[in-house]
Amino acid sequence: MRQDRIIGVIGAGLMGHGIALVMARSGLRVAITDPMAEARAALPGRVRDSMALMGHDEATISATLSRIAVHDTLAATVAEAHAVFEAAPEKMALKQSIFAEIETHAPRDCILASNTSVMPITEIMQGLAHKDRALGTHWWNPPHMIPLVEVIRTEGTAEPAMATMMALLAEAGKTPVRVDKDVPGFIGNRLQHALWREAVSLVERGICDAESVDTVVKSCFGRRLSVLGPLENADLVGTDLTLDIHNTVLADLEDRKGPSPYLEGLVAEGKLGMKSGEGFRSWTEAEATAVRNRVARHLTKLEGILED
Repeated sequence: MRQDRIIGVIGAGLMGHGIALVMARSGLRVAITDPMAEARAALPGRVRDSMALMGHDEATISATLSRIAVHDTLAATVAEAHAVFEAAPEKMALKQSIFAEIETHAPRDCILASNTSVMPITEIMQGLAHKDRALGTHWWNPPHMIPLVEVIRTEGTAEPAMATMMALLAEAGKTPVRVDKDVPGFIGNRLQHALWREAVSLVERGICDAESVDTVVKSCFGRRLSVLGPLENADLVGTDLTLDIHNTVLADLEDRKGPSPYLEGLVAEGKLGMKSGEGFRSWTEAEATAVRNRVARHLTKLEGILED
């Protein structure tokens, strides 16, 4: 990956500024835009704050910012781009219109990537004339702290585009994984929300309270998940024991196809979690802030920037 190539980023918010930070920090030039003038103006400060929180020194921050150019228009942002990451809100029509505009102005060999958590990439890209260079990249929040990026192949994605994106992300210091079928939720969110569905069910059925669920995960198997994946764990204990356990427990696990009525009830009652002060658990503003800070510091330590 030549360092003089330009990476375009559409959207300067939570995800977009983090993607720009990662690419510029790795030595690549970044062009970024946002339809909101306020977001464009705030971008340098937002990158600076994120890098300071991670423990970067002023020299590294200044060097990173020097490689980021903020543009007023999408056309100027993608005109010379080697790859473009779209980080717009999760609205299908909006994303489709953005990619129609990107395709008009970007070079023919530019890789087009949509960042989304669950939306079908094939549908997002369905209106493009050249679908071979279009794919999905699911960056996890916060993108400058979470190593993983899922790279999703659509029905029209050509292998060279997949290979180029995998190489680009690896060179930028990320941990890319291939998702060879475009399914809702890709890999990570399918796994995560399977766990969440059972967690909600345990509370809904009166088996335990929400705090107990969180404590079990954090104080038990959650401690080894970062170094031992579920299928590694199955091989570690033995597939025969795993099968015995499944024969006993799977029939009793939650398997409804839709959302939990308990969860729907929380939303209907305005219990929206930390932002409203109550969800599955009750939260003061101080408690919510403490959780956010704890997560940020934990992720920063995993990045290896701050010492324990």
